[in-house]
Amino acid sequence: MPTKVIMPQLGESIVEGTVVKWLKGPGEKIANLESLLEVETDKVVSEIPSPAEGVLLAALIPEGTTVKVGTVIGWIGRPGEKIPESDKPAAAAQPEKAMFVPTETGATGPVEAHELGFISPVVAKIAREKKVDLQRVKGTGQGGRITKKDVLAFLEAGPQAGAAIWETPADGDLFRPTELVFAKDDAAKAQGGQAPAMIPGNHFVPHTTIRKQIAERMVFSKTTAPHVTTVMEADLSRVAAHREASKAAFARDGANLTYTAYLVAATVTALKAYPMVNSSWEETGLRIHPAISIGMATSLGEEGLIVPVIKNADGLSLLGIARAVNDLAERARSHRLQADEVKDGTFTITNHGVTGSLFATPIINQPQCAILGVGLIQKRVVVINDAIAIRPMVYLSLTFDHRILDGASADRFLSKVVDCLENWA
Repeated sequence: MPTKVIMPQLGESIVEGTVVKWLKGPGEKIANLESLLEVETDKVVSEIPSPAEGVLLAALIPEGTTVKVGTVIGWIGRPGEKIPESDKPAAAAQPEKAMFVPTETGATGPVEAHELGFISPVVAKIAREKKVDLQRVKGTGQGGRITKKDVLAFLEAGPQAGAAIWETPADGDLFRPTELVFAKDDAAKAQGGQAPAMIPGNHFVPHTTIRKQIAERMVFSKTTAPHVTTVMEADLSRVAAHREASKAAFARDGANLTYTAYLVAATVTALKAYPMVNSSWEETGLRIHPAISIGMATSLGEEGLIVPVIKNADGLSLLGIARAVNDLAERARSHRLQADEVKDGTFTITNHGVTGSLFATPIINQPQCAILGVGLIQKRVVVINDAIAIRPMVYLSLTFDHRILDGASADRFLSKVVDCLENWA
């Protein structure tokens, strides 16, 4: 009996995915858990493993097509094996719960098992290292999801004879985020496998998936919310002194203490003082978010921009924020983010100063209320108590949704950020 290939749920908040590339063509052989296709969810491109051994009988969803989680997107089976009439390429695929049940022996064919749903990287790692068969673990999380606590409780209950190693599409080599789509790759497709030569004059470079997403979101944001920008400057003398005195201690704790950590911490303090800035506009009112999750715009060079999110930043110390900044930035640039890590931000910071920009008017990351732009930190001559002094200064620009904030309320928030930075203790 042939095995269905299902569009998996690559994160708890993910409801759809885009087929970027089929790594196997119809009729090609594939091993159990060998990479079958690439799927993109919110700028993160990941390889999806085959649920069985055999040949690809049908790739139902063309490259570039977005479908709902649970949709049947292909079939794996024996050469010449027939797939159901309703699931042939000409027919619409029906959504169905995704379930991959890999085995140690690599057996083919369907496996009778309960629905596991989304498995987090942490749970996958523990299960693999401790040889836990997750089919035997009862999930107590939302919707029956298996949590870290469930796996640890299962282990405490005693050794389980014959437990299989579980590897899930969320961790390790089985589910490693692949390189994001480059313009030259798309151009190569357009040229039959050869990238177009760079010649003088006009030349055509097809848009990448990321670039199209950025364009769509920026246009949507500008046409959705009335944008207004206010600019202030901050003296970072105390922050610079604290950073210089603390870098070594933070390094011993495994963290590189950057200015970004201070900016995130100051922003969190200001959002606590002015919770309306940590909100989203809805037609019937404002949704003020109880948790503060800070998105930090991270440049991927010519590839575009991605915004990993520091979830629940209001519960982190400066050390915790520094660790999160280091981790997310490094994994963003090496294309190892998970789909959930670029979701559910409530406020965004973009540090455009890294390229020398003094100040800018960034576009709001919908459906958030505002975005903080951070310019180049540079020593400038300023007047303090009627005396000339040289201080490390930075321009901070707050672009905000004028439906939610007025100029005065936006300025109060930004003044709080400035005050936190200038009076860091």
